[in-house]
Amino acid sequence: MTDGSQALMFGSNSYLGLSDDPRLKEAAIAAVQKYGTSCSGSRFLNGTLDIHEELERKLAKFVGMDKAVTFSTGFQVNLGVVSALGFRGGYILLDDTDHACIIDGSRLSWSTVYKFKHNDMNALEKKLKACEADKPKLIVVDGVYSMLGDLCPLPQICDLAEQYNAAVMIDDAHGLGVFGENGSGTASHFGLTDRVDLIMGTFSKSFGSLGGFIAGSEKVINFLKHNSRSLIFSASMTPAAVAAASKALDLMIEEPQRREHLWDITRYAWKRFRDNGFDINATESPIIPLMVRDTIKALTIVRMAYDQGVFITPVISPAVPEKDVLIRFALMATHTKEHIDIAVEKLTAIFKETGVIQ
Repeated sequence: MTDGSQALMFGSNSYLGLSDDPRLKEAAIAAVQKYGTSCSGSRFLNGTLDIHEELERKLAKFVGMDKAVTFSTGFQVNLGVVSALGFRGGYILLDDTDHACIIDGSRLSWSTVYKFKHNDMNALEKKLKACEADKPKLIVVDGVYSMLGDLCPLPQICDLAEQYNAAVMIDDAHGLGVFGENGSGTASHFGLTDRVDLIMGTFSKSFGSLGGFIAGSEKVINFLKHNSRSLIFSASMTPAAVAAASKALDLMIEEPQRREHLWDITRYAWKRFRDNGFDINATESPIIPLMVRDTIKALTIVRMAYDQGVFITPVISPAVPEKDVLIRFALMATHTKEHIDIAVEKLTAIFKETGVIQ
C-alpha cells in the first residue's frame, strides 16, 4: 500500500495473478539487458524488434486470427483502430457501456455513431435498420464488461451482423486469460471466432504487463498498420513490456490450473456474497459488482474496508450513472477461499453498518 500497510487486494485486474510472477520479472529483466529500456521510436521507424514480431505471431495464433499488431497501450488500440475504420459515410454501432477508449475512437472517426442500450439486441437491430444498407458498418462491443462483469451476447450480435452486413469487433481486455480455450477470450468461449472480424486485447490485465493488440485478417491488419494514427505516431512497446506479455501468454497455455482455480474461487465468491444478502447484479466473471447505488456510501465503504485491510475500488459517476454506483470486487488466481471468507465477512459488517444491506 502507499502508506506501507498491508491489505488483501481485490482491486486489481491481474486476473491470473501474473503481474508479480518471478518468471515475468526475469523475462523483463533479460529483455532490458539485451535491448535496453526503450526503442525510442515508433514502429515505422526504429521501434520494431524481433520480440515485437514474435509476440504478434503468438497472439494471432492464440486468438485464432491471421495477423496481429501491438500498440503501446490498450487505450491506444481502440483509439486508433475504431477511428481508422470509421470511414466517411459509414456507421459505428456501440454498446452504451463500451469502454471510454472505444467512445473516443468513434469520436475521431468520420462515421455516424449510434449507441444502443447495453446488451439489448432489439435496440441494436433498430440502429442497424437505420443504417444505409450499402454503407460500411462496424459493431464494437466489450467481450466482458469491466464494471458489471457480464458478457456480451455474442451469438445474437453475430447473427445481426451477418443479417445487416456489418463487421464485429470485440474489446476482450477483460476476457483474455479468463474465458475460452487456454484463456483465448470471449469469441472462443462462444465458439464464434470464425464469425468475428477483430479481436482486441490489453496486456495490463491477465498478461501482467502494459500494452495492447488488435488481431484480424491480414488485409485489415495491414491497413491499420498504415492508417492507425495512435500506432504510427507513438513510441513502440518497451522491450520489458513485450517480454513480460510474451511470457505471460506462454504461461496461460502451459498452466491451465491457474484459470481453473480462478473459476473455482469465482463461483465460491458469487455464492458467499449472494448468501450474505449482497446484490451482485448479473456478473458472469471474476469481476463482482457489489451494488451500492449511493456515491457517499460507496466512498465510505471503500475507506472503512481499507482501514480493515481490504482494498476495493468504488465505481461512481461518470463511470456509471448514480443509480448504478457500485464497489468493484475483482478476483485473481492467487486468491484463496480463505482470502474471500475474510473479505466477505468484513464487507458484510461494513455494508450493514452503512445500511446498504440488512
